[in-house]
Amino acid sequence: MIARAQQKERTCIATRQTKPVGDLLRFVRGPDGSLVFDVKTRLPGRGVWVSATRSDVERALKKGLFKRALKAELAIAPDLLASVERQLRSTALGRLGLARKAGQIIPGFASVEAALRKGEVAALIHASDCAEDGRRKLQNIVRGLDLDRQPSETVRIFTANELSLALGRANVIHAAAITGHASEMFIERARLVANFCADGADVSLEHRTEKLEPHLREAAF
Repeated sequence: MIARAQQKERTCIATRQTKPVGDLLRFVRGPDGSLVFDVKTRLPGRGVWVSATRSDVERALKKGLFKRALKAELAIAPDLLASVERQLRSTALGRLGLARKAGQIIPGFASVEAALRKGEVAALIHASDCAEDGRRKLQNIVRGLDLDRQPSETVRIFTANELSLALGRANVIHAAAITGHASEMFIERARLVANFCADGADVSLEHRTEKLEPHLREAAF
């Protein structure tokens, strides 16, 4: 994972706070004059940055901050917020698939349990619609491990169907990310999804972020 001190920083147009680009979303003015979310931060032209939360993007929209920062008239799609979430989720799931191909994602309850007992898991992944008993059993194993062998975080923002499609395997309920560059890229993208969805009133509960003990960083991210 790229150290925060090494990341470029930009200023959020909504909060005026300077943050690492990994905590921000980039927008540009498209050739047709529309406001475009640059999910991969690669589109040409002048870009503006907003903290990766739904509320900050909403604030920037309501106050006309995109138009002011880009110094141009903008056509803004009425479903922009929903589009941003869809693209964030799609990108994260794409990263999950790449991590699986790199051998850094282990699907299946029994395989995850074995990896946990070996202390190999960097992050637990549960389907947001999984049964609580399975999640609880794995979490009990985590609590029984030494702190330095526990997963640093748990991802709970994707449905079983989303996980299954991303991993090319039927009925994925539980999975584990093993330490490696590909899995770290997935976790970074999953964090953006969680941050964006956490404060949206119209986002269902399974997409929300709950934080427990710092060493577990458990629940919806």
